[in-house]
Amino acid sequence: MLENITLEKRQHINREIRDFIDKTLRESSEFFQQNFNDLQIDNYEYSANEAIEELGLDSDLVNQLIEDYVIQVLKSKALFVQYLQELKTAQKNLKNLNYTPLRELTHKNLGVARNLRIKDGIKILDELMEKDDLDYLTLCVKALEFCAIRLKPKCAYKTLKLIDIKSSL
Repeated sequence: MLENITLEKRQHINREIRDFIDKTLRESSEFFQQNFNDLQIDNYEYSANEAIEELGLDSDLVNQLIEDYVIQVLKSKALFVQYLQELKTAQKNLKNLNYTPLRELTHKNLGVARNLRIKDGIKILDELMEKDDLDYLTLCVKALEFCAIRLKPKCAYKTLKLIDIKSSL
């Protein structure tokens, strides 16, 4: 009986993960086509081979680093949103805009993406480094989240669940 409950629970979790992945792939495809078609990242598929060869690391370590990157991006999203909201408030109040915290956070994530040769992440993070249009930068943060989820969906699912649990405490 206990084995059946465990099996049923595992099947439920697997369905939930699959639904999450399917939904994210659909939403991200539409999102990229509507907002970032010129960056050509909709059909991007990451291959760790380039990072493995150039960094001289084994595939297990590179895959762990990729998962760490996904976690880092998803955790950083809240700070990106906070910094953008602060910039929008300053803009509304006709104050000088200080992009430094946003650019520093972007630079931190960009370094990891470059080291791991995550090309879609690099393109989005470059946009976050270079552009000043706050509405566009908000779209870039959403795009970065989608890129991270698509990179390692199961890791992203678990990370987002943990973030959700921690935020509800």
